[in-house]
Amino acid sequence: MTETPTQGWRGSPELWLDAAQEALLDSGVEAVKIQPLAQKLNLSRTSFYWFFKNREELLDALLTRWRDKNTGNLVQRAGAYADTVAEAMLNVMDLWLDPALFDSRFELAVRSWAMQSADVLAEVHKADAERIAALTEMQTRFGEDGPHADVRARTIYLTQMGYISMQTKEDLTTRLERMALYVEVFTGHYPEPRELARFHARHGYTPA
Repeated sequence: MTETPTQGWRGSPELWLDAAQEALLDSGVEAVKIQPLAQKLNLSRTSFYWFFKNREELLDALLTRWRDKNTGNLVQRAGAYADTVAEAMLNVMDLWLDPALFDSRFELAVRSWAMQSADVLAEVHKADAERIAALTEMQTRFGEDGPHADVRARTIYLTQMGYISMQTKEDLTTRLERMALYVEVFTGHYPEPRELARFHARHGYTPA
């Protein structure tokens, strides 16, 4: 059996997918087309078909990448070990400060894409439900009752989605200085100094 090449003069699946993601972020889903991607990568159009059956398969791969990164990491961080609910909330807040964990530009691009596609909108709604469920479970794990846990989870999530959809810009120092009060609003508990110190250290911040 002939082995299908995964890299070289045809590129690689990741190379094509990276280019597709960049096009989506810069210009929207209409820009994710095979020929323009091939030209950008300086590869032949036929090279694309070594890795993807068609454009739809490429778009599906983009959605999978978005789900794996943004939803996958949110669920993981919400379930990460913590001694208190405030510490658990700080674990989640790592997402909003580290694009390697949660890509806000990718999130906004997929949500914009969802306005043009019922199938993508369904995927976004599914992701929203999964993320809110993970944040709700985080609250109940520390003793919050069902209705309060649900509303706190929605407050956390909808606040961050508001940051993304409004493309709110804050410098890192300003945002970090607000985090402890956000934790208090979201959980009802102000983080302990040691919890804040660990959080700040993860993001290279030293309070004045």
